[in-house]
Amino acid sequence: MDQVEESFRAYVGARLPALKRTAWLLVGDVHLAEDLVQTALSKAAMRWERIVAQGDPEPYVRRILYTEHVSWWRRRKLTEVLESAPADQLEHVVDVPMRVTLEQALAKLTPKQRAVLVLRYYEDLSESQAAELLNVSIGTVRSQTRYALARLRTLAPELADLEMTP
Repeated sequence: MDQVEESFRAYVGARLPALKRTAWLLVGDVHLAEDLVQTALSKAAMRWERIVAQGDPEPYVRRILYTEHVSWWRRRKLTEVLESAPADQLEHVVDVPMRVTLEQALAKLTPKQRAVLVLRYYEDLSESQAAELLNVSIGTVRSQTRYALARLRTLAPELADLEMTP
């Protein structure tokens, strides 16, 4: 095994759980999340030598993940199916009823709204970073965030205690 392949395997071994969590938050389905991560990693593997030559591969791989997600919902208008997630998917939400409420509310958002919330509040990206990753304007990120949060407040007022303010 050469050094490039070894580097890629080490990266995947270390970052796979985090990438799966992010993908699950984007698509709301464990199996689709695995497909999304697999697609992103296969694209990264083809360019791995150039990616690691630029430094930290994490931003590049995550960008592939986000842009691939955007391509999916642009091409196919995926129907979101939110199934019960494994316990580690939303480990920051300890309260099980709150986690279930959050999962159900997220399932009712559009793919773009869900993507914006994941990027802004789970990945903690700025509006401009989220806009760049999604290939939309900052205004679109702002409006989608506003609509998504308003919809969450309507769908599940009990989520108001979560720290998600624009």
